[in-house]
Amino acid sequence: MPEGDAVWRTAERLRRALDGQRLVRADLRVPQHATADLSGGTVVETVSRGKHLLTRIEHDVPWTLHTHLKMEGSWRVFRAGERWTRPAHLARVVLDVGSRSAVGFQLGVVDLVPREREADLVGHLGPDLLGPDWDEHEAVRRLTADPSRPLGEALLDQRNLAGLGTVYRTELCFLTGYDPRDPVAVVADPLRMVRLARSMLDQNRHQPQICTTGDKRRGRSLWVYGRAGERCLRCGTVVEHDHLGEPGRERIAYWCPACQPRR
Repeated sequence: MPEGDAVWRTAERLRRALDGQRLVRADLRVPQHATADLSGGTVVETVSRGKHLLTRIEHDVPWTLHTHLKMEGSWRVFRAGERWTRPAHLARVVLDVGSRSAVGFQLGVVDLVPREREADLVGHLGPDLLGPDWDEHEAVRRLTADPSRPLGEALLDQRNLAGLGTVYRTELCFLTGYDPRDPVAVVADPLRMVRLARSMLDQNRHQPQICTTGDKRRGRSLWVYGRAGERCLRCGTVVEHDHLGEPGRERIAYWCPACQPRR
């Protein structure tokens, strides 16, 4: 599933292609909204909220198109007449403004709601790590609300920090020296942790490749993520991994047992 910085970049692409443009065609290829007609409406803006995308459209009433990429989804922009790079049967949303079309392929979620109901969809999210209303103290309050919860689970909970995924969770735990299986209570300075989380996403949001080490060479850009059975880039200890989380919601985690000792 894309991290928050990748979703932010997607919103930027959609903004550049659609903002201020009149829709000549809007095709929502999902059963619940197949008859919706937004043609003639004007795209106001697209914003990211954690891992969610909100495309605001002025029509007969103000609408919000809410999409989520989940594991396989993507938004791509094509010039008029340009051939799509993915099969048409995978398209879930087509927003055509004449000179360009934005096509959402294999989107995990497609909702269309009156603008006033946006909060029903994303109001549960915690502070957005890349949002204009980022609140680090509220993020700390939410993260530490359940001290006994495993740290790795708490960091991935979008109700605590919106936009953090498995890659950044892994690298954040490594850089702060905590085993993701330990409880939140072991974190001595949670404010430093959430500040570092925001800094990592902010530094990478304009880059197509996540880099937390400062070295963008192949196999050197991440400290431990994806390196199970390989040597830790810092100390040389073999990196371990496991699936952590509640049954049915497990996510992969990696850690260096030397750099991140259990507490």
